[in-house]
Amino acid sequence: MEITGLALVGYGLAAIGPGIGLGILFGKTIEGMARQPEMAGQLRSTMFVGLAFIEILALLAIATPFFL
Repeated sequence: MEITGLALVGYGLAAIGPGIGLGILFGKTIEGMARQPEMAGQLRSTMFVGLAFIEILALLAIATPFFL
């Protein structure tokens, strides 16, 4: 199967959104840990749940053009 230019553009655009989302997620988690160190464990576990959702959306966005 030949990868067209449109698929390559779609792949690039699909990588931008989750990249921005991960940056915001990790930044806010670190900020929260700095403000309330006693909540670090709970913030970390919540961050990993958010990380999983962002990565699943990224994988779906990247794989979808190849199936359609």
